[in-house]
Formats: sequence, structure tokens, C-alpha cells
Amino acid sequence: MNNLRNKETNILVIGDLMIDHYLWGSCDRISPEAPVQVLNVKKETTVLGGAGNVINNLHALGSNVDVISVIGNDNNAHELKNMLEKVTSSRNLIIEENRITSKKSRLIASNQQIIRYDKESCEDIQKTSEEKILKALEKNISKYEIILLSDYGKGILTKSLTQNIITLAKSKNKKVIIDPKGSDYSKYKGAYLLTPNKKEASEATSIDIKDETSLLKAIKKLKDDCDLDMSLITLSEDGIAIFDDNIRKKPTVTREVYDVTGAGDTVIASIGFALACKVDIDDAIDFANLAAGVVVGKLGCATATLNEIIEYNSSLHKSTSYSYIKTLSEIKELSDKLKQKGKKVVFTNGCFDILHVGHIKYLETAKSFGDVLILGLNSDTSVKRLKGKSRPINIEEDRAYTLAALKSVDYVVLFEEDTPYELIKAVRPHTLVKGGDYEGKKVIGQDLVEDLKLVEFVAGRSTSRIIKRIKENETNNK
Repeated sequence: MNNLRNKETNILVIGDLMIDHYLWGSCDRISPEAPVQVLNVKKETTVLGGAGNVINNLHALGSNVDVISVIGNDNNAHELKNMLEKVTSSRNLIIEENRITSKKSRLIASNQQIIRYDKESCEDIQKTSEEKILKALEKNISKYEIILLSDYGKGILTKSLTQNIITLAKSKNKKVIIDPKGSDYSKYKGAYLLTPNKKEASEATSIDIKDETSLLKAIKKLKDDCDLDMSLITLSEDGIAIFDDNIRKKPTVTREVYDVTGAGDTVIASIGFALACKVDIDDAIDFANLAAGVVVGKLGCATATLNEIIEYNSSLHKSTSYSYIKTLSEIKELSDKLKQKGKKVVFTNGCFDILHVGHIKYLETAKSFGDVLILGLNSDTSVKRLKGKSRPINIEEDRAYTLAALKSVDYVVLFEEDTPYELIKAVRPHTLVKGGDYEGKKVIGQDLVEDLKLVEFVAGRSTSRIIKRIKENETNNK
């Protein structure tokens, strides 16, 4: 994976550019004019969509990326160009006067999309635009290692243009990778590979992919009918299937899925990037699986940096328990995502030096108050300040690992301070849990949460008692 660092790659994207526009708010009333919800808009965001998301993914990976596309001469076009120029040049954007530049607007209430409306042209581009695209490609094709075609069915990649691009690329020994659209794949004949998902491949081949036999039949048919070097089908949580002379399935990597939006763009971008780095196809697919694993853990059309992918890959080779130990920034982002998904977050904290049955029962009770229990763990230096120089008995890494392995604990995060106030402020849990000995006392962080729960400890069970008993046994045995 590290061999992908500091590789200079030049990749061209041709396809349908669009703007993804989001209106975020809440719906608290019904309109008096009609039986519809009223959205109180609190935030408005825009990001590059379509082929623009492929460009963003390549940029995040560190690739040099150019784009050729067709847009209109409207307000959307000016907005799109300004967004695009933050990541690449807009010099090869071709203007069609009467074309409407694609913009998809989504109304989101409490993180739930309630409606989408589009402004766009979907008819095929003009022949003069096709000629300009081919001329721009022919002029610059020698500088690119890979050409990616991102087809969203908006009229840019006509059949004649797509075939001419593939023919020109093959004459220059350049690989063309295509994210296809529709059911007629004859327009993609001769490409290096396509990246359809299972549903798209089923529609294109008229084969219902439901088992290994039908998968093999469909993936071979795609390769033969489209004269591909490689045939590929993405299988969502089952990974990616690849076929050249034989079929093999590359399993996905386990990660909690928050949003699959744009995952297909990440797959084509990461495969293209890896191949441009001279990685073989199997390793490129593995890399794409990792990249997709990162982006589905984020909200919206997200991207994955090379560092994120390398760190994610590294975490997969560590123990399962280790992966549930988070940094402050990680737990803040994670908590935000959990709450956006409607999960009730519970927080507690402590030193948990020598784990005993009192701790276990306390944590099991804490977890019962919500869906996810986040445990703030005092660092070694914090414990020493609170408990004295002889503590802790177990170092922070061992304590964190042991706690992360418990069924009742979802995530562990270390903190250096004497109190967890800043950590609670970052997590913003729904419920804060403390021991019953806090009855009638001020609880740190209570002002930051909706609910406080006090849980009685198991009588006679404590780390101090265990340490005392060990010392007494040592004295008696002398």
C-alpha cells in the first residue's frame, strides 16, 4: 500500500458533470396552502456530483486530474466551473448555449431526504461538441496513464463519441475504464473494463444474478459481448468479482455503513489510480475495496485520502478490540454520525485499573440506557494525579484493550485531563452515567447532557480492595 505514496499520476475524466445541492432543515408544521410539510431551511451546501465526484476522489488520492465535458451557458455552469477550478482546470469544458447544466437539489429534513428536484438537459450533445472532445483528447492523450469515462446518462457519452474515445485510446495503448449507465452496453465495446454493480450487470446481460453460477455466466457474458480485457461486477457488501481467464471474488472489508452514496465513483477512481501507479488488477481491486470501505463510513458523496486508506488497511490487521479504541477527533466524528442515524449515545468514564465484577455489572447497566456506550478512560498520567504515584497497576494500553473487548462497551477513548469535561463536550451524549456515590454531588458534564443516570456499585468490589488483599497475602506468606 505504501508503494502508492508519492506516485505522480495523470488521469483524464470524461463524463457528465453536475452539482449536488442540499437544503438541510427541519419540518415542524404542515402548510396551510396544501397538505405538505414546510421545510425550515437552516443550511445549504453544494458539492461536485456525477463525474465531478470521480474527480474529487482522484484529487483526494493525490492524482493530477483533467476533465473534458460539456455544460451550458447558465448560472449552474458558472457555479460548477468555480467549484471545479478548486481541484482541476476547467479549460476543456465545452459550452452549448441552449444546454441546461445539471443540478440536483435535495431537501433534507432531520437527515432524511424528503424530495429531490433536478434541472438539467439529458439529450445527446451536438456533433460539434463530440468533435471538440475528440480534438482535445487527441491533443493531450499522451500525458495520461488512464482514461476514466463516468456515464450518468445525461447525453455527454453518446455511443459514437464513446466508441471513438475507446478506438483512439487503444491506438495509443491507453486503458479506458468506464462506469456504465443504462442497459445497452454495446457503446462500451472494446474498453479495458467496466464497473457495473450487480443490478446494472443483471439488466445489461438479462441474467438474474442470484448465485455463483449466474454470477459467472453474467460476468463472462459482459467480457465477451463488450470485448473487455477484464470483466468486473461490484457486489455491494460481498465485495467485487473480477474475471479474465478465471473468476475470483475480492471480499469487502468490514466497516459500519453510514452512506453508500458515491461509492461507485470511489471504486472507478481508486481502480484507475492504482492502475496508473502500475499496480496489477487484483491489487487494484483490493485497493478499491479499501477505499470504498472508508467512504461508506462517511455521510454524503465522500472521498478517501491515501493516508486514510493506508490507516484503515493497517487497522484491519490489528485485533478487533484495538479497532474500538478511538482518538478524540475520531470519537467526535463517530458520535455525530451515530446521532444522525438516530442512535442513543451513552457516556461514562473512569480509571478501570484492575477490571472486576463490579466494573462489568456497572458497564452492563450503563449500556442498557441507550444504543451505544462510549467509555472515557483516564490516561496513566491522569490516574497518577488522581490515585497516587503507585497507580495505575495496568498501563493505559492494556486497560483500553481489555475494556474494548467487553460486549457492553462499544468504544473507548483515552483522556489526559483530570475530568472528562472536554471529552463529554466533544461526544455530546444523550445520557451520562456515573456511580451511585455521586448522589447529591455535582457531576462533571451534567450541564452538557439531556439525562444523568447514577448506578450503584457492587458492594465490596473495588480495585483498591483487590490491591489491599494482594498486599495482605504477600505479607502473610512471608
